[in-house]
Amino acid sequence: MNHLIEQRQLSGQIVCDSAGTASYHVGSAPDRRMNVAAQRQGITLTGSARQFVIADFEKFDLILAMDRSNYQDILALLPGDRAIADLSTRYADKVRLMCEFCRTHSDTEVPDPYYGGEAGFDYVIDLLRDACEGLLTTIAADLGA
Repeated sequence: MNHLIEQRQLSGQIVCDSAGTASYHVGSAPDRRMNVAAQRQGITLTGSARQFVIADFEKFDLILAMDRSNYQDILALLPGDRAIADLSTRYADKVRLMCEFCRTHSDTEVPDPYYGGEAGFDYVIDLLRDACEGLLTTIAADLGA
């Protein structure tokens, strides 16, 4: 997404960050195999893994989950107290599945290529590029860009 944001010169208007729902790889660089797949498409992955935190609900306008399991893990962080139900509803409305923005792929979830081969990583990059382009088109229209 950050690659596409830079290409469209929207870095000053859109902030994109990535976080996992588990703490397995916190502090680690992107997976080497994913880096290779991204580089084949001219994309450089940067950053290090971090875990999604409750403060992210307030910090970001949109929170995207790669699959239904991550979607449920994110929503599980919302407070269940009735006194703050309005806040929880507002935050829950920010959470969507990444593949909702795909324009050419019919997948409903991003598959985990971790235990597969090179082709799985290439497919995930293609899928995410499709979803990110669809998302960016939606956001740019909202911004009037």
